Amino acid sequence: MKIGYARVSTVDQNEARQMEALREEGVDRIYMDKKSGKDFNRPEYQKMIASLQKGDVLVVHSIDRLGRNYEEIITEWRKITKEIEADIIVQDMPLLNTSQNKDLTGTLIADIVLQLLSYVAQRERENIRQRQKEGIAIAKAQGKYKGRAKKEIDKKLFEDTKARWQNGEITKIQFAEIIGVSRGTLYKILGEEKDD
Repeated sequence: MKIGYARVSTVDQNEARQMEALREEGVDRIYMDKKSGKDFNRPEYQKMIASLQKGDVLVVHSIDRLGRNYEEIITEWRKITKEIEADIIVQDMPLLNTSQNKDLTGTLIADIVLQLLSYVAQRERENIRQRQKEGIAIAKAQGKYKGRAKKEIDKKLFEDTKARWQNGEITKIQFAEIIGVSRGTLYKILGEEKDD
């Protein structure tokens, strides 16, 4: 089976280019995450790995769509190609196609290219974080940085959901999901209420 995997870092980013490229490759199924590539704790990636079988072919548009952590990319690559015994095709880098050139030289070239591109993907992630930090520092110095916009929560929904939580009908995790905030934000809100 030919399986596609796509990833964008945020819900605002458009995955259409990757999806089109994967469809053109003739994949049977596509898994897609809207999460950072800093690690492999992504729901659709984990489902994809669990479904991958010997002889399958995993198709990704580029190595940084797989991830941006050098060591973890290498580990996942080996897990897929050696443990699961599936092949990988990286569309924008023909040298990273384990379904071809399976001889010693082909494997060596693929390993070298993989290590180089994994390194580049991680460096780009580090550069993005550094640029982001620098931009925030400049904005703070200019008095323009306000941080993330505070999320508005519907008061009635919050109070109704809080009552359900206090009555033991739902968990704190469900409480957070219903009102659309993270658990940390919910804890903070509940802590602030105590202080009032």
